[in-house]
Amino acid sequence: MEQAEIQSLLPHRYPFLLVDRIKELDVDRRIVGIKNVTINEPFFQGHFPGRPVMPGVLIIEAMAQVGGVLAFKSTAPTGRPVVYLTGIDGAKFRKPVVPGDQLRFEVDLLKKRPPFWKMQAKAFVDNELVCEAEVTAMVTEEKT
Repeated sequence: MEQAEIQSLLPHRYPFLLVDRIKELDVDRRIVGIKNVTINEPFFQGHFPGRPVMPGVLIIEAMAQVGGVLAFKSTAPTGRPVVYLTGIDGAKFRKPVVPGDQLRFEVDLLKKRPPFWKMQAKAFVDNELVCEAEVTAMVTEEKT
């Protein structure tokens, strides 16, 4: 899944769309997404000058966005779906993410009880685990 389709599902736009590509999708089970981290990211101007490190909260946000794509593709809404992050449990940051890294997000569905989704999310750089968390989201439909 490329950028155009991702943007048709997620409401986020630059600089807050943190998913570049979806590599794998197994509806109602698992998804794998990619984020290419470049020095041009706006957050690197202040985090940290001279030693750029991707903020952990943005790694979590990117994992949640990938999970949101899984949720959207796994539902059959009658209207436009909206996903809200409702919880983060057990977040662990294992290694800094820096410009030039490619983040690979692996998100597995743990439990689904509509409208809530609980997912195990992991972020890797070069097959090394850099972040993990359980992410809970609520999928609802946009009110018109």
